[in-house]
Amino acid sequence: MAKKVETPKPAKPSKPAKEKKFKLDLHTKDQLKGLVFVSPFIIGVLMFFIYPITLSLRLSLGEISSIVGMKVKITGFDNYIRAFLVDVNFVPTFLEMIRQTLVKYPLTIVLSLIIAMLINRDIACRGLFRVIFFIPFLLGVGEVMQQLLNQGVDKAVLNVTDGTLIPYNVISYFGTTIMDAVQTILGILVTVLWGSGVQILLFLSGLQSISPALYEAARIDGATEWEIFWKVTVPMISPMLLLNLIYTLVDSFTNITNPMLEYIQSNGFQNGEFEFGAAMGWIYFAFVGLVVAIVFGVMKNYMHTNEVEEVKKHGEHKHRILTIEKKPKRTFD
Repeated sequence: MAKKVETPKPAKPSKPAKEKKFKLDLHTKDQLKGLVFVSPFIIGVLMFFIYPITLSLRLSLGEISSIVGMKVKITGFDNYIRAFLVDVNFVPTFLEMIRQTLVKYPLTIVLSLIIAMLINRDIACRGLFRVIFFIPFLLGVGEVMQQLLNQGVDKAVLNVTDGTLIPYNVISYFGTTIMDAVQTILGILVTVLWGSGVQILLFLSGLQSISPALYEAARIDGATEWEIFWKVTVPMISPMLLLNLIYTLVDSFTNITNPMLEYIQSNGFQNGEFEFGAAMGWIYFAFVGLVVAIVFGVMKNYMHTNEVEEVKKHGEHKHRILTIEKKPKRTFD
């Protein structure tokens, strides 16, 4: 008998491998969101700032050979040497700018934080107070602020020499020297409060993001208000504090009242010395960048991070907030 030849069964087509879907983790998504938000600034820099910055750097390192087309002949660091060794006004103006910044910078940060903490409390007309502190920032900027300061409005707001705040017999007792010093301090406070609107709003946003449970837990542990401020409030608003430090620093260096900017503008545009003005501008820019980098580097080590980031960084759980140390109670036998 002939054997039946079994025909091989056709092989089942193998299932195609599932294509892996491209997924982004949460950290990458957050980075892309940030990139989308800053993309208008990046596009603006590439379109409108690259050429002026490049031309300014070439001007600082050379001299204009032809005004048509702004042709520049590179000569070296002569303009930079002139700023430090030849010009008798550059270094004193530079030091005056640093002195003003050292006086107003910490005052702005401290007063803004104090006002933000006061406004953050549950008080009547809280929104009205926020508007009141922010209106001077909107109105008193640029040329408006320059005109107000030229007319002495900063010293006229809190005037101690007209006998309204302080009686004339007290003024005559202390003398004009002390009264002038007090008037100068009050004028500085007025200008600082005028320009603190953005800082107050930033601190407010940071304070309102703190969970009330943290304060309740700290009070249950027996923490005082002073300990709560340093152990809870400051660590939790540390990212906003860094933002305020950088913003206030840059704002003070680019303010309309800054004597350094006025000196650079007068040399570059009024006197027509574009090369020398560009060199002073780059020196000033390098100084501001260095100070900002130092502040950022120092504050970076004190930034508050959540527990997940702490575990990834150190491999173990470490408490960074609500660690309130208490001295052991003394016992008497």
